[in-house]
Amino acid sequence: MNRGAAKIKHGGSRRQARRTARPVTAMRVMLPTAKRVVPLALVLAAASISLGGCGNMIQRIAEVGKPPAFDPIENPVAQASYQPITMPMPAPMSDVRQPNSLWRQGSRTFFADQRASKVGDILTVVITIDDSAKLANKTVQSRDGSNNADLSALLGYQTALHKVFPNSIDPTNLVDSSSTTAQTGTGSIDRSEAVDLRVAAVITQVLPNGNMVVKATQQVRVNTELRELDVQGIIRPQDISTANEVTYDQIAEARIAYGGRGTISDVQQPRYGQQVYDILFPF
Repeated sequence: MNRGAAKIKHGGSRRQARRTARPVTAMRVMLPTAKRVVPLALVLAAASISLGGCGNMIQRIAEVGKPPAFDPIENPVAQASYQPITMPMPAPMSDVRQPNSLWRQGSRTFFADQRASKVGDILTVVITIDDSAKLANKTVQSRDGSNNADLSALLGYQTALHKVFPNSIDPTNLVDSSSTTAQTGTGSIDRSEAVDLRVAAVITQVLPNGNMVVKATQQVRVNTELRELDVQGIIRPQDISTANEVTYDQIAEARIAYGGRGTISDVQQPRYGQQVYDILFPF
């Protein structure tokens, strides 16, 4: 029985040794594979980060030596970024007509109005901006504070403070603090803007109260520089002149953007890495 038990125990030890050795062999096989997979994952991650950070890098490389291409003319309502505008509306006005009267409530003339009034109609937006602003601010702030407190008796425990603090302490001067704060700020703004443009806009939406949502996009290319003008907002029919024009200061919720893209604009902007560095660098 002892020999059999010894054989069984010996066989059991061999099985345990084999079971123990298998994970070691698996680890040896997995280590070279991991060494090959990790660099590949790092390369793919770096490539995805670079492509995501550069944005239109591939498109820019494909357009090397070519002028910037015009964007196709599209229906703004059909664009994925288009969102209908919802504004507070007044109470509905009933159409009251008097007997033997040709005048209709809400009408501006007896005859047909040739000015833009429906979705798809075109009107001219006149942009004449000549603004300047100068601001100068200076702030000086200073504060001094000091505190001194003694604790000569604390239920008899003040005698044991020397055990906690090895150096000699003075119970009559346990807390002594002082603070000094000084702040000086100076800021100045000297801004001058001058824009004189005219652009044709399209009515994209008519609100229930009769106000209209307009959108205008204009692109002008000179050599390799593409200038873009984008105007959108809400106008009143009463503000449209007889020449079918409306000024920019009569546009509610106006969004006016004037910029460009091309060789000159690309040189004036910092590189993508520099922009990310400026955002992340805290100093």
